[in-house]
Amino acid sequence: MKEKESDSGKYIRIGTALYKLVQRPLISGDCIEEKILWSYETLRQDYGKNNLPDIEKYDGFCMIPDHIDYRQVHGTYLNQYEPISHVPCSGEFPHIRTFLEHIFGEQMELGLDYLQLLFVQPTQMLPILLLVSKERNTGKNNLPAFPENDFRKECHIQYQRGFPQSV
Repeated sequence: MKEKESDSGKYIRIGTALYKLVQRPLISGDCIEEKILWSYETLRQDYGKNNLPDIEKYDGFCMIPDHIDYRQVHGTYLNQYEPISHVPCSGEFPHIRTFLEHIFGEQMELGLDYLQLLFVQPTQMLPILLLVSKERNTGKNNLPAFPENDFRKECHIQYQRGFPQSV
């Protein structure tokens, strides 16, 4: 049996609640950070009454999306919106362009504008993008995975099974 890894020892207090920050392993081999509600009694058991770790304190959570000037802390609030995991760069993107041309067809410029607005102005109210086609293999199910890979937890996909069948 593999030995237990050492405790990260990172704790935060949001309002009056204590959280332990942990890296939960995923089946893919990656890890995702989670905040687990923790008790002060357990903290004292783990560290001893006179050896408690430093704890960052915040008044509460906020949700402020920003992909260009991301900040984790806004005043005394911890931003629950997470930064994207990579930095966009200029250049050609032939495979992605071909994929988007397949999806948007004649509406390619509109599709590019939509995706750019999602990134540059994430608080901008946008129409809901519905991909509807009676044909199969049009990419309807693949397009949602595109921003989901970029925006990770901040993206929600609603597939057809959530809508009435008589559309």
